Amino acid sequence: MNEPLSSDENNFPDTSKKPEVLNRRFGLWLLLALFIILLLVYFIKHRNPKQEESKKPAAVMLTVVQNQNVPIYISALGNVVPIYTVTVKTQINGLLMKVLYREGQLVKKGELLAEIDQRPLLAQLRQYEGQLMRDEALLANGLVDLERYQRLWKQDSVSQQTLATQEALVRQYQGAVGIDKGQIESTKVNLMYCQIISPIDGRAGLRLVDPGNFVQTSDTTGIVVITTLNPITVIFTIPEDDISRLLPQAFVGKNIKVEAYDRQQNKLLATGALLTIDNQIDTTTGTVKLRAIFDNNEDKLFANQFVNIKLLVKTLPNATTVATAAIQHSNKGDFVYVLNPDFTVSTQAVKTGVTFGDLTVVVKGLSVGQQVVVDGADKLVNGAKVKIAEGIELSEQVASKGRRKA
Repeated sequence: MNEPLSSDENNFPDTSKKPEVLNRRFGLWLLLALFIILLLVYFIKHRNPKQEESKKPAAVMLTVVQNQNVPIYISALGNVVPIYTVTVKTQINGLLMKVLYREGQLVKKGELLAEIDQRPLLAQLRQYEGQLMRDEALLANGLVDLERYQRLWKQDSVSQQTLATQEALVRQYQGAVGIDKGQIESTKVNLMYCQIISPIDGRAGLRLVDPGNFVQTSDTTGIVVITTLNPITVIFTIPEDDISRLLPQAFVGKNIKVEAYDRQQNKLLATGALLTIDNQIDTTTGTVKLRAIFDNNEDKLFANQFVNIKLLVKTLPNATTVATAAIQHSNKGDFVYVLNPDFTVSTQAVKTGVTFGDLTVVVKGLSVGQQVVVDGADKLVNGAKVKIAEGIELSEQVASKGRRKA
């Protein structure tokens, strides 16, 4: 049998399929390129609004650089201490009959506060007065007898011993009369003590004992505590390094202004003057105590109240100031954004001094009248365009606030 011959087509690949594969790959690459182009268009389209937004002027608030006198303070924490604090106690033992003061009442020196039962002392006084009358009668009779014995002794009618005995008896009667008078005076003093009076002008505290109680001189609580409020003092401490700033003014007798504020340092309670500086430094804390005195006419300071103290050391005349919020910080130092005439901002390096209230002294870098950004600086760069936020005035309010605090 004849076997079929093999064809050469079975030994070589079909070249007719290669253009089809190439077309398919080209289509895939074309789709990938279109996809990338679409992605680029998408990102560009969505990036443009942000770029446009970044080109818009930023809304900012401005403040004006000013020239004013700046007070320099030493701050401290103080405790209100009355000039006088008196715990009124009874000076005799007895039954408390009346309490005549009201809690919190302003009392005057010598004003009656309470009364103790006088009846036992009145009875005792009458007894001593009776004893005095008796002893005075005995003394008078003894003096008569002594005079008679003296005449008789000169006539040698009585012995020397009889005369000496009568003289001793007269001295005994004189002593008894003296004792009686002393007891009467002591009782009268105790009767005065039955009326408890205020030893000072001040404000009465809470009632410590009620009528009907038996009070004694050994009682430690007393009847009432009275403190002086007008004037009143504040004791506070400052670091020992600050003493040298005060001594020149204190030695010449200059009146150093002291201000007392509440705990939050928001409300001025009273204004006074430095009274004295302690004569030694506390070595454990490195501080020295000072006492300031306040008129306290509005009664805003109370005993043992904690207050914040500001001690005026000196005043810087005609200092250049700007709102503290305008000062920006970087690793190169402090700077501000200054407004240019074309409503762009420029960074300006500044050297700052002390801060008081909402203002900061600028030692170098700014001139009076310049306008700087006080709010919105976080959105700015050097050369950025800005616009003043609607309804926002320049910082006259900030400046005036600083002047009030000064």
